[in-house]
Amino acid sequence: MILLYFILASYGITQILVYGRIFNKIRPAHHFFHCPMCMGWWVGLFLWALNSHTELFTFDNSFATALVLASVSSGTSYVLITMFGDEGIKLKIWRND
Repeated sequence: MILLYFILASYGITQILVYGRIFNKIRPAHHFFHCPMCMGWWVGLFLWALNSHTELFTFDNSFATALVLASVSSGTSYVLITMFGDEGIKLKIWRND
């Protein structure tokens, strides 16, 4: 359950940072700030750093855990952002023409 909280928190923060209108005026044009996979990695690292300041999730403070959590955040944020949009679930029907 702790990992689920971490994943949902990282997805939410990544979604806001990459697509939130509130950041449109200050978001740089650099690709990094528009990439949910890149931003998700840094969000995961940030959440790992906040680990000792929250009771929502607790992980050890090792470097290996930081890399794993950043990678989990990156991958799951990318998948969730790809699957869900403002209108709900994004469905793509693949056709072989």
